[in-house]
Amino acid sequence: MTELTELTGLRALVTGGASGIGLATARALAARGAAVAVLDLDPQGVPEPLLGLKADVGDDASVRAAVEEAATRLGGIDILVNNAGIGAAGTVEDNSDEQWHRVLDVNVIGMVRTTRAALPHLRRSAHASVVNTCSIAATAGLPQRALYSASKGAVQSLTLAMAADHVSEGIRVNCVNPGTADTPWVARLLHAADDPAAERAALAARQPMGRLVTADEVAAAIVYLAGPAAASVTGTALAVDGGMQGLRLRPAARS
Repeated sequence: MTELTELTGLRALVTGGASGIGLATARALAARGAAVAVLDLDPQGVPEPLLGLKADVGDDASVRAAVEEAATRLGGIDILVNNAGIGAAGTVEDNSDEQWHRVLDVNVIGMVRTTRAALPHLRRSAHASVVNTCSIAATAGLPQRALYSASKGAVQSLTLAMAADHVSEGIRVNCVNPGTADTPWVARLLHAADDPAAERAALAARQPMGRLVTADEVAAAIVYLAGPAAASVTGTALAVDGGMQGLRLRPAARS
């Protein structure tokens, strides 16, 4: 088997990288030769060779300190994966102002804080790339996801604006839009449902491929966008959603 080394010599930073899509991405980047630092509220379980650093994307001082430590220990930053985020359920009637401020602060402004801190290092890179974790919720109206969808719609627009602002500096900016992924966050939502098995089946059925997306599948898309193979790709939203965004299948015929 050929060893994958296309990212050898590159330094990557992944937020929210201690579990789920973030951890899968950090592992995938490292497997392809990158030196990887993970920022997370609880980085204790981050496995070697990943460098785990504690940071709260909701706090600017915390982010700046962690990014500087990562850049110092890695010798720079070439790739930034803005993955940290939190969820929310409900219609516009169901979430308080405090919840709205909290989710938008983490999911949107958290990406701003991390990117802002990383930009001086990215500008010094010959291969600078930012990948934001967005969601199918940015492009499809999902029930009971008003707040979460609003935050992810903002992430997709932010991605385009960042791509336009920094393309002349040689910094590419893209996002991935996962469908419902089999992650710890989704597992918690299922656990809280009245009928977890039925809820899981419903989530799988709404994706044309008939199953949840895996964290590794989303990570593979992020690695592609982050790497040299995507050197001409910027301002793009890559859907990893089992066809949910673009396909409209006919209902199966009843027997």
